[in-house]
Amino acid sequence: MSGIKGKVVAITGASSGIGAATARSLAQDGARLVLGARREERLAHLAGELRAQGHDVEFTSVDVRHREDQARLVALAQETFGRLDVLVGNAGVGPVSLLDELRVDDWDSMIDVNVKGLLYGIAAALPVFRAQGYGQFVHTVSTAAYKTVPGQAVYSASKAAARALTEGLRQEVGPSIRVSMVSPGYVATEFVESVPDPELRARMTAMKEEFAIPPEAIARAIRFAIEQPDDVGVNEMIIRPAAQP
Repeated sequence: MSGIKGKVVAITGASSGIGAATARSLAQDGARLVLGARREERLAHLAGELRAQGHDVEFTSVDVRHREDQARLVALAQETFGRLDVLVGNAGVGPVSLLDELRVDDWDSMIDVNVKGLLYGIAAALPVFRAQGYGQFVHTVSTAAYKTVPGQAVYSASKAAARALTEGLRQEVGPSIRVSMVSPGYVATEFVESVPDPELRARMTAMKEEFAIPPEAIARAIRFAIEQPDDVGVNEMIIRPAAQP
């Protein structure tokens, strides 16, 4: 099934930023959406906005660190719309800091969300896609998967793992299940607000204000991957500000 209209798309991390922008973009093209995120009030507001425009939208609270939450997201798509065409694994966190700060809980969070969160999405959706004989995974990765800088060692490691996982999935599943990854650079989202170190946060905020691109730019890339004909796989895209070093 090519194009967007009528496709059933589940999105994690859908309450803000890239996830919310992707939901709005796909809804405008006629996709039927199942949205998941931890902040249920924001999800409800977004779903209400899209329903008021005449779009088909369901939502449920999803913490991607919990396997049962992701299973519920996929089940909701099946129960409501009869199938799942695409799972957009978009949830991610980045409380970056220098290793000397030993913020081990933050390290755990980045691994749990950015790596295990994708694995749990695969565990939920892959059996469904196999049974259907088709489906698509789209994973939001990061330019940090390709290059690290001081303060981002663990974040970059988690995103490099996400990239390797996504490519390995693509090689294993065969042509009936498409696998795509989109790696954003600096995007105007809430990402920097989670950075605990004031100096590092100020530096990242300055770069965000200088050249960050809007989340809609990443949503367009995700849309492009989904709308291709079934025999066309968009494996990997890097979308960054032209001014990003």
